Amino acid sequence: MKKLHLDVRLNTPFDSVEKLANGMHRVNLSDGTHVDAEVVLSALGRTPNLDALNLGNAGVEVSRGAVVVDEFQNSSVPGIYAIGDATNQINLTPVAIRQGRIVSDRIFGGKTDLKMCYDNIATVIFSHPPIGSVGLTEEAAVKKWGADNVKTYKSTFINMYYSPAKSDDLKLKSMFKLICHVEPDGVERVVGAYAIGKSVDEMMQGISVAVTMGATK
Repeated sequence: MKKLHLDVRLNTPFDSVEKLANGMHRVNLSDGTHVDAEVVLSALGRTPNLDALNLGNAGVEVSRGAVVVDEFQNSSVPGIYAIGDATNQINLTPVAIRQGRIVSDRIFGGKTDLKMCYDNIATVIFSHPPIGSVGLTEEAAVKKWGADNVKTYKSTFINMYYSPAKSDDLKLKSMFKLICHVEPDGVERVVGAYAIGKSVDEMMQGISVAVTMGATK
């Protein structure tokens, strides 16, 4: 992003945003400096749109703006179910679709024990370049199995799209990181994958399938 001449600042909290007399917005940073901009995008998440449902009248429990559900998507009231962003679990469209199908199969298809598995859900940040992830982080894997039973691998390379560029400054790199659990027999099972670079957003679903199926290094 910096090679694209964007001003990227990490670990930069802000205290306030104020509108100036000239129509600009001033973001006051915690270090005492400020940034002036025409538009400020504040990405702080979304609150489920539940007000019109009057769920309190039915006795449905709501916590922090979301419907409280168990592992089978049951609300606190028998016969009332909730899926998707209304539950504020994992707010992704494919997750909501899968939850709906599972609830339908459980209620109408006789699969009474069927429930959603939230492991290995591919997630993407549509930045430039995009960032994709699936599975456990290195820290989570170490916490689960111990440092001696976890190996990580990194690969950094110039992807094919940028390789013809004449200037090295324009040859933007991609990076992949694998987190592997070393099993007792020495097999290195992939339990997490992370990537940044062009088109990784299109790759993560396939990687998720491989990880879910038990891919090894």
